Amino acid sequence: MRQTIVRNVAELPTYGYGPRSGPWWGAMGFMALEGMGFAIAVGAYLYLYAVNPTWPIGASPPDLWPGTAEVALYLLSIIPNEYTNRVAHRQDLAKVRICLVVMAAIGIALLVLRGFEFAHLNTRWDNSAYGSIVWLILGLHTTHLATDVGDTVVLAVLMFTRHAKPRRFSDVTDNVFYWNFVVLAWLPLYVLLDWVPRL
Repeated sequence: MRQTIVRNVAELPTYGYGPRSGPWWGAMGFMALEGMGFAIAVGAYLYLYAVNPTWPIGASPPDLWPGTAEVALYLLSIIPNEYTNRVAHRQDLAKVRICLVVMAAIGIALLVLRGFEFAHLNTRWDNSAYGSIVWLILGLHTTHLATDVGDTVVLAVLMFTRHAKPRRFSDVTDNVFYWNFVVLAWLPLYVLLDWVPRL
């Protein structure tokens, strides 16, 4: 006799937070790939630093103020970012809207500072191996920063429309998670780019 087992799953949630969310695992894979890219670029930088008798090659070290201002803003951004995570878990739409606008503004401010940082590297990308690797590393991190800012702006817009459904709050927490990666990735890169040339 054939037996058919049927279970009604209509009551199960259609979204989750953290590891219970498919996009969270996608973000984890994305961060692993990006982390590997950063590791390769940092390895190339350190190799060039080790084999050249003078460093930086044909340039003075970058001006400190843009990168240092970024570090301060990145560290301060952790506070509203973590608050965004909390209100998203509570599905507090009004507060999530405000937090996303604040985080988007912080991201845009960091992109402006990054423009100043490129202008104060004191080398062009085609001047030497030093210039090339510095522009590459800064360009990689800028790509991640711009990606997260774009994601934050899109989420903010969605939260002001009819698409502000419970599932979107999970997307907000994934965005918070990725922002933490962007912040943590910048701290060692700041030391590498701004302080190693001064050793």
